[in-house]
Amino acid sequence: MNYKKIITERIHEHVDMPLENIQVLIEIPPRPDMGDFAFPCFQLAKILKKSPNMIAEELKDKLSNQGFEKIENLGPYLNFFVDKSIFSKNTLEKVLNEGDKYGSSQIGKGKNVVIEYSSPNIAKPFHVGHLFSTSIGNSLYKIMCFQGYNCERVNHLGDWGTQFGKLISAYKRWVNEESLEKEPIKELLRIYVKFHDEAEKDPSLEEEGRMHFKRLEDGCEEEVRLWKRFRDLSLKEFQKVYDMLNVSFDSYAGESFYGDKMNDVIKEIEEKGLLTESNGAKVVMLDEYNMPPCIIKKSDGATIYATRDLAAAMYRKKKYDFYKSIYVVGLEQSLHFKQVFTTLKLMGHDWSKDCKHVGFGLVRFSDRKLSTRKGEVIFLEDLLKESVEKTMEVINSKNPDLIDKEEVAKKVGIGAVIFTYLKNNRERDIVFNWNEMLSFDGETGPYVQYSYARGKSVLRKLGEISGEVDYSKLNTKEEFELVKTLDGFNKAIMNSIDKLEPSIVTRYVIDVAKSFNKFYNHCNIMNAEDKETKKARLRLVKATCQVIKNALKILGIEVVEEM
Repeated sequence: MNYKKIITERIHEHVDMPLENIQVLIEIPPRPDMGDFAFPCFQLAKILKKSPNMIAEELKDKLSNQGFEKIENLGPYLNFFVDKSIFSKNTLEKVLNEGDKYGSSQIGKGKNVVIEYSSPNIAKPFHVGHLFSTSIGNSLYKIMCFQGYNCERVNHLGDWGTQFGKLISAYKRWVNEESLEKEPIKELLRIYVKFHDEAEKDPSLEEEGRMHFKRLEDGCEEEVRLWKRFRDLSLKEFQKVYDMLNVSFDSYAGESFYGDKMNDVIKEIEEKGLLTESNGAKVVMLDEYNMPPCIIKKSDGATIYATRDLAAAMYRKKKYDFYKSIYVVGLEQSLHFKQVFTTLKLMGHDWSKDCKHVGFGLVRFSDRKLSTRKGEVIFLEDLLKESVEKTMEVINSKNPDLIDKEEVAKKVGIGAVIFTYLKNNRERDIVFNWNEMLSFDGETGPYVQYSYARGKSVLRKLGEISGEVDYSKLNTKEEFELVKTLDGFNKAIMNSIDKLEPSIVTRYVIDVAKSFNKFYNHCNIMNAEDKETKKARLRLVKATCQVIKNALKILGIEVVEEM
């Protein structure tokens, strides 16, 4: 039941105020004992020429109680207490009837969304920082698909730029072919780091690197051959991590894909009178937007990130006719995307307003700083394996006889890492703490997964629920609070899409787990006072498990049936 709509319509019958104006005033009271919904009468005082307290009292006597246990007035507020048995019946039966689809909708039907995420640089490690983009993008993809959007997953590989000229130079000087075949990313990282170390002593190396990249852009055979080899070796290594995370993509069109599309973009910018020369470079001036110029071509004629992103945006609009184009890229690139989107707007592309940058913070370890140039990185594959190993240690100490321990450790360990990235507002930095991350208490992935497994254990022991259920038996505070939490799943999802913020769903499923454990500890399920109470509580357990499973799934995390 849509209680806000019901309350709105009943008040509208007695008050000359537009429906939408009434509905927007309806609140959720700060405490359960104050009701489930509240309507403040302050704005009605001007219309009815009476005090808000008097209006609340008069409306209380006029409104129908149907569907509500009671309606009370408390000063200037009308407080509505829903009929708990009806609310519980409607909510739990909806959850169980819809099953894996509960919380979904078709609000996005017919709307195409492009989501660019992960996007590691080839020939460099897939490190812990890349999982921020990967986990946010993958969850946004799943969340939006759950609401009917047609989503295209794009891995915009960093496979172009001057760094490849440097890498080619480093390869020709210092590569160990045997190491390159055995551990390609580590060997490419080694020579990349060595290049920067040597360039500090001999600055001419930087010029040599720029020369090789210019030759790569010009299609010179040797440079293109080496670049393709670096790319193929990198993709093979990246796939190992994507397989562990159960992440996949519809397109791997990286920066290089747009190499033959940039001239048309530059030509269009020039034809529209936007291209200006500045210190030998070709730029779009953005002074009136309080931004530095958007560089289109550097002084040596080479293109830059912005040129490729402009080409990518125009290509995606033409290919996918997107409703929204989302870029899951670190906060440090905020200015870059403002420049690109503003340039698109100046070019006359009104759809630039549909391009959204979803920024995120940094990943930090309390005892070290990460730097690719200095070789100080933590490989994501190593981190995931370590998390699985540490989870296995916990399982061996707490439940050594658990069936399928390896599979459980994998799901819980990897789930714990993903959950850590999605737990808080995406713009906040992450500081890794193994003890917190893998704890089965508190706001963690293992805590939520354990809550699911605990519920499934109850259902296995007590069996299926058949026949009619008397939902009036769910009359404790803990039971009703859990039902209300389950009812809020779709609202959390819609809020998450509106803000492009997966942590809203993560915080929601934490709330479900907390409410479930309060209910579990307060209400005896196994030895309920009577058969009807046990049936109602089992129905509540089953619905809770379904909601936790659905929520974790759209976050990219698998559940485990036993822990």
